[in-house]
Amino acid sequence: MNMQIQRDLLLKPLSSVTSIVERRHTLPILSNLLLQAKQDQVMLTATDLELQITVNIHSPGAHNLSTTVSAKKLLDICRALSDDANINLQLQDSKMLVKSGKSRFNLQTLPASDYPVMSSATSADKTLVRIAQRQLKQLLKQVEFAMAQQDIRYYLNGLLLEVNGHQLNLVGTDGHRLSYTSTLLEETYQKHELILPRKTVIELIKLLDDSDEEVSMELGGNQVTFTFGDIHLISKVIDGKFPDYNRVIPTGHQNSFEVERMRLLLAMQRASILSNEKFRGIRMVMTANELRMISTNSEQEEAEEELEISYAGQALDIGFNVTYMIDVLNNMDGERVVFSFADANSSCLVTIPGDDHYKYVVMPMRI
Repeated sequence: MNMQIQRDLLLKPLSSVTSIVERRHTLPILSNLLLQAKQDQVMLTATDLELQITVNIHSPGAHNLSTTVSAKKLLDICRALSDDANINLQLQDSKMLVKSGKSRFNLQTLPASDYPVMSSATSADKTLVRIAQRQLKQLLKQVEFAMAQQDIRYYLNGLLLEVNGHQLNLVGTDGHRLSYTSTLLEETYQKHELILPRKTVIELIKLLDDSDEEVSMELGGNQVTFTFGDIHLISKVIDGKFPDYNRVIPTGHQNSFEVERMRLLLAMQRASILSNEKFRGIRMVMTANELRMISTNSEQEEAEEELEISYAGQALDIGFNVTYMIDVLNNMDGERVVFSFADANSSCLVTIPGDDHYKYVVMPMRI
């Protein structure tokens, strides 16, 4: 059993699936990828039992090959070969011979029949949602930075994905800040919500194209399936109850100002240089038509930035984690941004002028 394939055809799909392979795993076969070839099609599959990515490659001359081989080693070999190389893969007993020009590599294999393939859910209660790849990628990027990293509240280490009527909502929160974004869909759906794991979100952002090509999302049972281009991604969902974001997003914050996003971002970045490395606090002091940002650290050093703003609300002095502010300014689209406050003890709401689809909430901190 052997097959030929061009290096250029193999490299990108191989990188796509290998990125989810765990370095150390109790099951040796999970360090491998499943390689199947038949009738001019090559399928590469990798899984960590929570997430599975399959990429289809159209490769004339590919036929009848089915095995598993080290994902990382095969990728390293591919990367090291010249751009125009032709690769020959040949199965011999329990080894796979990889040949290209004068190069030869003999890799260990494990049987394809032992590979733990995840199959798509067969639940009758499935919701199929279609959206442009570019749009989904943009929505994910607007909220993913607010996800928790390794919180004991495991349901925060992911994103809420909710379809409800005409709307698709995505929400990320770590308990200190919350990022919400939404878009209108062409069809109407019954309410369906699930929590996407962090790893799945990060892989989707890497894999989705900046194109209007469609991605179909199949939501059902305890998993979700994304199909786009030549990629098929299956992910388990996090079992848990996501916080009610509607209770967190404030309404009626009276004190607000609109400002140029980049101008504020650069000022915040400068002010943050002397903030306390552990707590990252910054004071936002608002008075008539003026915003001062002040940070201090344990060495009694101080930074202050002053911005002219159009502000006629009450004088406020509120502390925030400056990293949370810089994150949102870095991940927003649009040239201008609106900051709204109620009083010195309440959250800050960050929005885009004339756009109801995006909201970001940050809790204050004592400084």
